[in-house]
Amino acid sequence: MPKLPIVAYHADWGTDPTKRWFCKAVLEGDRYRAHAPALVVDHRGLMNRVKGEIGETGIAVVGFDFPIGIPARYAALLGVTEFKPFLLELGDGDFSDFYRISARSSEISKYRPFYPYTPGGTKQIHLLSALGLTSINDLRRKCDLGYESRKPACPLFWTLGANQVGRAAIIGWRDVLAPALSNLTSVVLWPFDGSIDSLLKPGNIVVVETYPAECYSWFFQGEPLRGKGKVEVRKRVVPALLKWAQSANVTFDPELQRTIEDGFPNDDAFDATIGLFGMLEVLMNRRGSGEPEEGKVRKLEGWIFGQSC
Repeated sequence: MPKLPIVAYHADWGTDPTKRWFCKAVLEGDRYRAHAPALVVDHRGLMNRVKGEIGETGIAVVGFDFPIGIPARYAALLGVTEFKPFLLELGDGDFSDFYRISARSSEISKYRPFYPYTPGGTKQIHLLSALGLTSINDLRRKCDLGYESRKPACPLFWTLGANQVGRAAIIGWRDVLAPALSNLTSVVLWPFDGSIDSLLKPGNIVVVETYPAECYSWFFQGEPLRGKGKVEVRKRVVPALLKWAQSANVTFDPELQRTIEDGFPNDDAFDATIGLFGMLEVLMNRRGSGEPEEGKVRKLEGWIFGQSC
C-alpha cells in the first residue's frame, strides 16, 4: 500500500459560486470516513484551510474538476514546454490579458486565447483561425479526447455552453492554483512534479485533476446517469455506491449516508462525491493513477487522475 493522505478533498468546480461543491474524506485508523458534500464558499482560502488541517506532518490530496495543463499544439505556439512555470507567468507581461475572455474574434491571440465572452455569432472556427490551428482537437489534451465509454471533453479555451470548462479553469488557475504555488511551498501538482507515490510526503498538499464523468463507469454499469440532474436518476445508483463503500472499506458519516439515500441535493453535490470516491480508488491502490510515460503529458498537458492511458 502507498502512503495514505490523512485527508482527501474533491471539488466539483463551476463558474457560479453556488455550483462549487466539495466532498472530503478523513483517514481514521486504516480506513476513510467520507463526509457530506458542502459548498466551497471561500474558494480563495481553500488551500490555506487544507494546510491548516494537515499541519507540517500530514498529507492531503485535493482534486479539482477543471483542466490542469495546456494542449501541446497551443504550447508549441508559445514555445512552452512545461505547464507549471507557464501558470506562474499568467496575468503579467505578455500574458497580462490572458484571463480576459475575448468578446470578439479579432481580440483572440495566443496571449489571450479564451473565447467567447457572450453567445451570438461566435463559432469555434474563429478560435482555430485566430490561433492558426485546423482541428478542434488541436485544443484538446490527450486526456480530453473521447473514447468508447466517454465523450471528448470540451476544449480548454472555448467558454460557451453547458459543458464548457474554460471559465472554471480561469477561476481555478487565477484564484486557487497560482496563489497556492506562489505562497505555499508544500503545494505540488500531479503529474507535473512527479508520480503520485513520490509526492505523498509529510506536509504536502498534492493537487490532481479530476473528471467525475470519467469515474461513472468505475461504479455504475451501463448508462444509469442519463439525466443525472433528476433526483430519481441519482437515487437509482444508491445501491451501487453503498456496495462500493463496503468493498473499499470506506465508511460514511450519518449526514452523507442520508444525502446519498435522498439522492443528493443537486448534481454538483453528486459529482463532488463521485469524484472523491474516484480519488479514493486510486489512493487506496484499487486503481492506477493512469498517466502515460510520455514526458510531454507529464510536464505540459497533465492528466486526469485514474484515467487509463
